[in-house]
Amino acid sequence: MMFKLILYRVFQLFVTLPVMVVATVVAGLITVLGSWLGSSRWWGYWPPHYWARICLAVSLVKIKVKGRGNIDKDTSYVFVANHQGAYDIFAVYGYLNHNFKWMMKKELLKFPIVGFSCAAAGHIFVDNSSPAAVRKTMAKAESTLQRGMSLVVFPEGSRSFTGKMRPFRKGAYQLAMEFNLPVVPVTIDGAFDVMPRTAKLPRWGTINLTIHPPVSAPADEADRTRVIAESYEAVHSALPPRHQ
Repeated sequence: MMFKLILYRVFQLFVTLPVMVVATVVAGLITVLGSWLGSSRWWGYWPPHYWARICLAVSLVKIKVKGRGNIDKDTSYVFVANHQGAYDIFAVYGYLNHNFKWMMKKELLKFPIVGFSCAAAGHIFVDNSSPAAVRKTMAKAESTLQRGMSLVVFPEGSRSFTGKMRPFRKGAYQLAMEFNLPVVPVTIDGAFDVMPRTAKLPRWGTINLTIHPPVSAPADEADRTRVIAESYEAVHSALPPRHQ
């Protein structure tokens, strides 16, 4: 096992990391140029979709997906997923197979290439600094979530330190309520073993993506509690006991 790990680290150094860096730069530039010259609806999804698949392939990480039949490509959803590690992003981008925008922290705009390309692609950056900023975020979301365009949110807020789930915040559910969008719980299992928050480098492995049946949009603030609990339980149910 130790010999395999050494070989894998050598492979990472000379193949995985260089390919991921080049793929990130190329995908970012294509996304920016395509979104400027064409439509961020197309260019904001497909280049990153294949970027994610390339990154997973060179990391020797496999993805298994269950439940794709639970969603319709022409319907807008709010996808809510647990957040085990950095490879969650690759798994969702590469294998959800549904056009979407991320809801992300505005601090990510500071990241070179990634922040710039995400802005060009039309992803929604959350700004809670003032009531006016919140209204701007909501207006951006409303103009984006149309004609089958969906939103992906990690309602825990950040990656887990232990692999176990933490409480879901209400932000994603507020949008689902405002725009009457069904909520689709998504369970990510295996990303913590591939690359937990405390790790510097990934390991090979398998990530399981389970797409659960949609939960109806919250009717009001009281009903929002039901939707949060129901979607949390759905995500939780597909995790192994050690991560529940």
